[in-house]
Amino acid sequence: MESVLRPVAVIGGSLAVTLIAGWAADLVLRRAAARHPETPLWGLLRHCRLPFQVVLCASLLRGAYRQAGILPDHAFVVGSVLNLVLIASVAWLAVRIATAAVDSVYARYAATAADEARVRRVRTQVTLIHRVVSAVVIVVAVASMLLTFPQMRAVGASMLASAGVLGIVAGIAAQAALGNLFAGLQIAFGDTVRIGDTVVVDKEWGTVEEITLTFLTVRTWDERRITMPVSYFTSKPYENWSRGGAEMTGTVYLHLDHGAPVPLLREHLEQLLPGVPEWDGRAWALVVTDTTPHTIQIRATATAKDAADVWTLRCTIREQLISWLATHHPDALPRLAPPDPTPGPSA
Repeated sequence: MESVLRPVAVIGGSLAVTLIAGWAADLVLRRAAARHPETPLWGLLRHCRLPFQVVLCASLLRGAYRQAGILPDHAFVVGSVLNLVLIASVAWLAVRIATAAVDSVYARYAATAADEARVRRVRTQVTLIHRVVSAVVIVVAVASMLLTFPQMRAVGASMLASAGVLGIVAGIAAQAALGNLFAGLQIAFGDTVRIGDTVVVDKEWGTVEEITLTFLTVRTWDERRITMPVSYFTSKPYENWSRGGAEMTGTVYLHLDHGAPVPLLREHLEQLLPGVPEWDGRAWALVVTDTTPHTIQIRATATAKDAADVWTLRCTIREQLISWLATHHPDALPRLAPPDPTPGPSA
């Protein structure tokens, strides 16, 4: 009877201690978050409750399973399983703590920083740092789990003898992957491109949506996603419209007749812009930039706060100017001479 009651008591006691400890830790964190609402760390650490409970329960059972007589005929298997669970749960807890710390630092910085570009830079850096830390923790955890088996230790010793050859082969095979890895770190700390930047790559413009250690995702204006290796942004030229500020100048070209009333068109643009919400009020202009035997080229420019607004602003200016010309000065629009219906002399 004792051989049954003792394992049940140990397992039940471990579960009870785990539940009580998890509840107490959550209560402390909840009160800390209520007292210090300016610090989001305490609230984020509450997400660590489940891995903390698994670590505690696995530790208690790992230390008492032999004395408790839990499956005494399979003690080695029980010990191995508990070791694996303990290592995996510790890694899980470490990743959750790192996530809470990174998110807390970013949230506090974003709440106080006034420069949006610097906020995007910090967001990119902390995201990549979190991915690196998570990858290191997972690799160490998997290696530790494998080393708990005596057979794997022997395999590891034999693999070390040929580590030089394997290292050369792995280096050649993983050259592209390592290049992307270092390119991702270069992007994170070189501040060349950030999450939220407006970029033009391969004649497509969009917003940087995600940056990892190996690839970068750009969301285009029509909601497509372009996924590219991060090494592209360290080896090829591209346009970053958010670098040094998101403000932009939009340009609209019109081809009109030589008799077009340019001063009146300039006055109409001046009256039009205050009613366009996308115009930021910084600057505007309308000039004749070129002439051909049939038309003149008019260039109208206006400023906007970002790439999305400048696109809408250009479309509005183009539509309104053409509509005004067609209504008040239709003779200013270019006219094409009709083809001569009289056939020429035959050769």
